[in-house]
Amino acid sequence: MIQSVIVQCRVLAAIMLRNIRTRFFGHGLGFLVSIAWPFCHIGVLLLIFTWTDRAPPYGESMALFFATGLAPFMVITYLARWSMISMITNRPLLALPRIKILDLVLAGTILEVLASCCMIIVLVVVLAGFGIDTSPRDPIDAAYAFGAALLLGFGLGIINSILALITYTWVTVYLLATIVLYITSGILFVADALPESLRYWLSFNPTLQIVEWMRSAYYYNYGSTLDRVYTLAWCLGTILLGLLMERLLRGRLLQGR
Repeated sequence: MIQSVIVQCRVLAAIMLRNIRTRFFGHGLGFLVSIAWPFCHIGVLLLIFTWTDRAPPYGESMALFFATGLAPFMVITYLARWSMISMITNRPLLALPRIKILDLVLAGTILEVLASCCMIIVLVVVLAGFGIDTSPRDPIDAAYAFGAALLLGFGLGIINSILALITYTWVTVYLLATIVLYITSGILFVADALPESLRYWLSFNPTLQIVEWMRSAYYYNYGSTLDRVYTLAWCLGTILLGLLMERLLRGRLLQGR
C-alpha cells in the first residue's frame, strides 16, 4: 500500500515537472510565469480602475475592492482553464500504462493550486506595500471563500478536461464562456445595486456567489444574494459530475488517445 502511494506521488510529481517545463518557454522558470501571468492581469485591471479615481462602493480602497473580486474569479477560471490545457498537452502520456486520466487532472490541479496560493500571497504583499490594509474583517470566512474558489475551479477543470478530450472545440467554447462569466460575476459591480429581477437571475452564477462570499469577508453588510449552501452544492456537484463523466467515458477517451 505504501509503495503504491509512493509510486503515485512520483507519477504526479513527474507530470507536474513536465507541465512546468513545457507550459512556458520550455524552462523550469515557467512556474514563475504561471504566477506572474494572472497577477499581471489583476495588476493591469487594478491600475485602469484605480486611475478613474472613483470612490469605492465599499471600503476606502478601489484597488482592494476590485482585488477581492478579481482574485477569486482568477483562481476559478485559471484553475479550470489550465487543467484543461494540461490535459490536452499531456494527452500522449495516456499511452503509458501507469498514467491515468485522473493523474493528468490531479497533477494540473495541484500545480495550479500552488500557483494560485503564490499569486494571492504576492498580491497581498504588493497591495500592502502601497499602504493598503488587506486584512479581512473575517479571515476564516475569507479562507472559506478561497477554498470554495479552489473547489469550483477543480470541478470545472475536470469537466473541461473531459470535454476537451472529446472535442477541442470545447476549448474555444470555454474561453468565450469565461468572458460572459467575467461580465456577470460581480467583479465590476455590486449585485445589491442592480434591479431585483436582474439580481435574482445573476444569483444563480456560482462565480458571483464566490465573489460575494469573499467580499462579505471584507465588508460589513455586503452580499445579500450570498447563499453558501448553494455555492458549496455547485462546488461539490461539479466535482462529482466530472468524476462521473471520467468513469463513464474513460474507455472512449482512451481509445481516442
